[in-house]
Amino acid sequence: MSYRELAQTIIDQLPEDKMIFVVNILASLGEMSGVDVYAQLPPNSETMRAIEEVDDMIKTGEGQHFEGSTADFFAAWMEED
Repeated sequence: MSYRELAQTIIDQLPEDKMIFVVNILASLGEMSGVDVYAQLPPNSETMRAIEEVDDMIKTGEGQHFEGSTADFFAAWMEED
């Protein structure tokens, strides 16, 4: 069994909530090796919808615009009902 096959076998046995750790480890190893592991990952459908929403807001001039710090934004957001 190759190392790749062994790694896949181990990964297949891990619970989904632990996969973020595997992804982080692999990304770090890729960076240390000079491999850009994220270049080939397309945005998911939720991200694409958000991008399209912002593009529409820019085109139409509609939507909310916030000026201020991130801390101010989150404070205002937390005050909303």
